[in-house]
Amino acid sequence: MQMNELVQILMVLFTGVLLGAIFFGGLWWTVQRGLSARQPALWFGASMLLRTAVVLAGFYFFAGPDWKRLLVCMVGFIIARFVVIRLTTKQKLTEVSHAP
Repeated sequence: MQMNELVQILMVLFTGVLLGAIFFGGLWWTVQRGLSARQPALWFGASMLLRTAVVLAGFYFFAGPDWKRLLVCMVGFIIARFVVIRLTTKQKLTEVSHAP
């Protein structure tokens, strides 16, 4: 593997992480806003279409016809999923109250 190929792979990986952050961050944002909206179906439907269109266009543009770059981009996308879940999960430490 040449240095140029390594740089391309790292850029595609970063792009996958960015696309995943946009997709899953947008999903989190939609759930937060959509639950209190007057028309939640519109929020969820429009968000799904927009997020899917952005991610598919990003995969098409950055991965191109090369299956290896598409695979690396998907790995970055999945990495972002775990990162967004980790950042948006509220960890609550609660005391357990036992009856005497």
